[in-house]
Amino acid sequence: MRVLAAMSGGVDSAVAAARAVDAGHDVVGVHMALNRSPGTLRTGSRGCCTIEDALDARRAADLLGIPFYVWDLSEDFVADVVEDFVAEYAAGRTPNPCVRCNERIKFAALLDKGIALGFDAVCTGHYARVLPGPRGPELHRAADAAKDQSYVLAVLDADQVAHAMFPLGDAPAKERVRAEAAARGLPVAAKPDSHDICFIPDGDTRGFLADRLGEEPGEVVDADGAVLGTHTGTYGFTVGQRKGLGLTRPAPDGRPRYVLSIEPVRRTVVVGPAEALRVDGLSAADAVWCAPRPAGPVEVHVQVRAHGEPVPAVVEATAGDGLEVALRSPLTGVAPGQTVAVYDGTRVLGSATVSATR
Repeated sequence: MRVLAAMSGGVDSAVAAARAVDAGHDVVGVHMALNRSPGTLRTGSRGCCTIEDALDARRAADLLGIPFYVWDLSEDFVADVVEDFVAEYAAGRTPNPCVRCNERIKFAALLDKGIALGFDAVCTGHYARVLPGPRGPELHRAADAAKDQSYVLAVLDADQVAHAMFPLGDAPAKERVRAEAAARGLPVAAKPDSHDICFIPDGDTRGFLADRLGEEPGEVVDADGAVLGTHTGTYGFTVGQRKGLGLTRPAPDGRPRYVLSIEPVRRTVVVGPAEALRVDGLSAADAVWCAPRPAGPVEVHVQVRAHGEPVPAVVEATAGDGLEVALRSPLTGVAPGQTVAVYDGTRVLGSATVSATR
């Protein structure tokens, strides 16, 4: 097969490309330039889109003896990931930009371009597996549960899964991948993992949003509407948050308070006790299925965070692209805007975006 290997400049994507070469595929490496400031260096950065990353990807490709290109997808990234991130927070929701990047950049813009150029598959360093099934390729969790990244890939549809390749899905542990990289002489073998949000390298999400949305002062209130403090923008909060609430009055019982809901139109943040965060059901929209769409209620497991525990639930696809989720075990602190991924055992069935909780 002709394989387009997405090479971020990290150890995972380098080893994934190497394994694709070993498997006999015709591999071409590509680095996605997502940063609109290409001169950005890694110094002080916790992201994955620096000029040093592009150079690391090129060195790995040279060592593997494969062609290498840099594709500028920065305009797509800003429009589909960064601006979406800002708009979601402005609307009082909590998005996951890594999910959006996989959906709209790595497996939409990149895959579409690759297919148009005659490639058969896109190869990435994600920890997940594509396994053969009776009705076609299936997306499954990785063998290493600690590194499983199937949650952020649950937005892929069946056609995208059929054109995806995850050579690290069977890796028993990240340490083995690093050891393999070292044995291959890849210069990124000991390179630290990227983390946090790549386009907010200093980790100051509230400051990033304030620069783009400006100050929108409002009140922090309890469930009865009593004013407990003030804020400079509802975008600085997310459901379940405990710290940085700016409260001027302690709770009568002395217990911690958490963000229960965010009302951007009224510029209000509602706080309350931890037990008020427990939810038994979810409504979600924009459902995407990489398995056949359920014809009725089905017993499954759902996951609402990248490294969260899956919980048993009953899900039912509703009119359009809606999804109703009845939880068998309550979840805590689920925010509108989060992705709910649906699993049958290790298999990913699909996902949707949480619109409401109950």
